[in-house]
Amino acid sequence: MNNRPIGVFDSGMGGLTVMRALAEKLPGEQFLYLGDTARLPYGTKSADTVRRYALQAAHALTMRGVKLVVIACNTASVGLAYLQEALAPMPVIGVIEPGAKAALAAAPEGPVGVIATEGTVKGGAYVRAIHAFSTAPVVQQACPLFVPMAEEGLIDGPIAEAVAHRYLDPLLARLPKPKVLVLGCTHYPALKEVIARVVGDDIRLVDSAAITAAAVEKLLDERGLRATQPPGAHRFYCTDAPDRFARVGETFFGQPIDPGAVEQVDLQ
Repeated sequence: MNNRPIGVFDSGMGGLTVMRALAEKLPGEQFLYLGDTARLPYGTKSADTVRRYALQAAHALTMRGVKLVVIACNTASVGLAYLQEALAPMPVIGVIEPGAKAALAAAPEGPVGVIATEGTVKGGAYVRAIHAFSTAPVVQQACPLFVPMAEEGLIDGPIAEAVAHRYLDPLLARLPKPKVLVLGCTHYPALKEVIARVVGDDIRLVDSAAITAAAVEKLLDERGLRATQPPGAHRFYCTDAPDRFARVGETFFGQPIDPGAVEQVDLQ
């Protein structure tokens, strides 16, 4: 069990930001990544559809022998309890609770701002996660265009800045003004520079990737699941356009992805 890989899945390529943090934090582990690129984005789908898609993705990873599943998708993490029950006794970790804890560490009294997909905002997952630890006020803003922009590489320049102002200006106009802003979608770190320019230096940005990696490390230690042998090569799966996955995925993963290491799979 210890030397099995860790499974990571997302609706597309944004979760590669989480896998990047995991690989840096846990260099002795092998990772399998699955991006459901044929059906992204999850953020505009109903909760029932997202749960069904997430369960199919998680099962695809468990069939490939993983020891742990990381839901590297904020929208799918809304169904964390559902997946934990469905996959028990396999450990399943989402990105919302680590992100909420990181936000409160940065601004214990709030206010906390959250930008995310429509599904994550409507589901109120970050509000519940933050209020489980604090009474800090939370303000949210859906930013649905950020996902396709990140996937298309439109991460800077006048178009990216105009869209960022369109979403963030109303959030910044609210009183009290947020002291911290959670990037509540794993695609959003690709737009981090333009988001930072729009919100200004007095608002700290929180990316849940690093703290999720720390949570995974803690779980591995608690359960004695650290790998005891040198890891194999990371493997990548997607449900559509593997060549494009390898090309665009480099933006999120921070290093080249060999097209030969990407396999197309059918989750249905």
